Amino acid sequence: MSVQLNTILKKTLTSVLLDKGIIDELTLRKAEEVLSKEGSKSRNQLLHILVDQFKVNRDTLFAEAARFYTFRTLDISLDSTDDGVLAFIRKELQTLPLYLRELAVENKVLPYRIDSEKEGRLLIITPDPTNAGIYTIAREFSNKKFEICYVPLSHWDEIWNRVSIDRAIYKDRETELREGGFVQDEEEDGEKFEQEIDEEISRSGLVSLIESIFVDAVRVGASDIHVVPRGEKITEFYFRVDGRLSRWYTNTETRAEAVSAVVKDRAKNLDRFERNLAQDGFAQLIIDKKTIRFRLSVLPLVGQELKNKFESIAIRVLRESTVGKRIEELGFDPVSEERMVRAIKKPHGIVIITGPTGSGKSTTLVAALRTVMDPSLNIITVEDPVEYFIDGARQVKLNAKLDFEGALRAILRHDPDIVMVGEMRDKATAEIAIKLANTGHLTFSTLHTNDAPSALSRLYKMGIEPFLIASSINIIVAQRLMRKLCVRCKAKVRESDHPLLRKLGLTDDEINSNTIYRPTGCIDCLKGYKGRTAIHEALYFSKDIRQMILDAGQSINEEALRQAAINGGMITLRQRALELLKSGVTSMDEVGAITSDD
Repeated sequence: MSVQLNTILKKTLTSVLLDKGIIDELTLRKAEEVLSKEGSKSRNQLLHILVDQFKVNRDTLFAEAARFYTFRTLDISLDSTDDGVLAFIRKELQTLPLYLRELAVENKVLPYRIDSEKEGRLLIITPDPTNAGIYTIAREFSNKKFEICYVPLSHWDEIWNRVSIDRAIYKDRETELREGGFVQDEEEDGEKFEQEIDEEISRSGLVSLIESIFVDAVRVGASDIHVVPRGEKITEFYFRVDGRLSRWYTNTETRAEAVSAVVKDRAKNLDRFERNLAQDGFAQLIIDKKTIRFRLSVLPLVGQELKNKFESIAIRVLRESTVGKRIEELGFDPVSEERMVRAIKKPHGIVIITGPTGSGKSTTLVAALRTVMDPSLNIITVEDPVEYFIDGARQVKLNAKLDFEGALRAILRHDPDIVMVGEMRDKATAEIAIKLANTGHLTFSTLHTNDAPSALSRLYKMGIEPFLIASSINIIVAQRLMRKLCVRCKAKVRESDHPLLRKLGLTDDEINSNTIYRPTGCIDCLKGYKGRTAIHEALYFSKDIRQMILDAGQSINEEALRQAAINGGMITLRQRALELLKSGVTSMDEVGAITSDD
């Protein structure tokens, strides 16, 4: 009987949605077919299928469902910065066990306020009041009388971004630290300073705040966390998502030195009490049942007052899951992929990946290694630092007593088949890498250059002989990461900017025969973009390219080499970006920002 009643209710809701034009008959029929294949009869699941697979406006759909099932709708758009509201939410969340707090976040459930007009009921806000799991959480709050209320997803997210789960135990400031006068004994002052920092840490929830920042970064897909002191008691946290920095949280409750001290305490190889030197370290956390590693870089800054001992901290989030397992998974175009695979299948020679910091060079190197990995091969990597653990490889970490040159010389005596050199930083490192390639070893390495041909100029300037370059290199691959348009909200460019598109490299026929899209922005993306994809420029060393290098003399003509490579089939970074533009994957702005004219 309950199943029949559920079916009647679902049909009644869908008839309302049809009557109001929120969905049409064809969309509903297709969504119900998907629901049937999944073996579910849940009205909640049908709504999510309409949103996720058929792009029905989420807020419109769930707002109507809330009205139909008589859930109250609240307007909380002006309360995201209300300290009283945020404090109440934090306090109520703290009454839940940790596992229920995690469940509340997963189901997007937050306690909002006490409704004095309705017997002191606790109002619980959610963007999906049809979710039956809400009641399991709601019954666990201290106030047993509650009412489920609907709010749009964007409003819920705004409130949540200001609260964060582990910040719920973050305490308010109790007292101001005493201001000191002139200090006669510097060592004594240092001890007093550290004691004050310890006291401030112990009486605040700063440890939980920092750990929640790490958790938030992983959950939103950030590649980097920046901890930036702006004043004595102002520390800003920035996340880099899809290559763009945005401010995530501002802490005004504790001294900036206390924040940096707690961050450094979370990591290895960092001296918390050293505030005058640059430092590098690592941290590791288990988040959502996955082990996540973080690479930390600490840099001392100058404050407005002598007593300030500020430090900037940049934290790279290292996710094993983001590293492609094989070359085929990295988004190479067919031509570049074929040439890359051909180059790494050779028994010897150098494969060079080039690009700026953060362009995915390490990801490509690891994927290349995994593509050719075999138990019968001795694979050794030399890195500083070791970012990703590679099963089946022997990884060497550099230290104060073992530099790149020393490690590479030792590797020559360690019977390797394949060697990965983190970066060819100078002439000595490059010469040893080339020696490895010319003595029967397959070698992988990176360079920081703008494109593939300029990598050759860089090696020339290092003083590497042309005949060594021509004989040892298999391929040079330039790489960039380009933001993808959000598939939910991208919009067609109604009147194409022909001069700009022609400047980017499209012909009039290409402009007229392709639809160009632009970013708009929605609750599901970051200013119209969501995710990134790699673009590549593969300079394969054919016989003609090798001969050009041998004939170059003391300097290399990059433009002539680039043109010869293009004539030989090389797809440039700009050409690959334009293909993504024509296929609606990215925007004109992104093409212009990421690539340069050929």
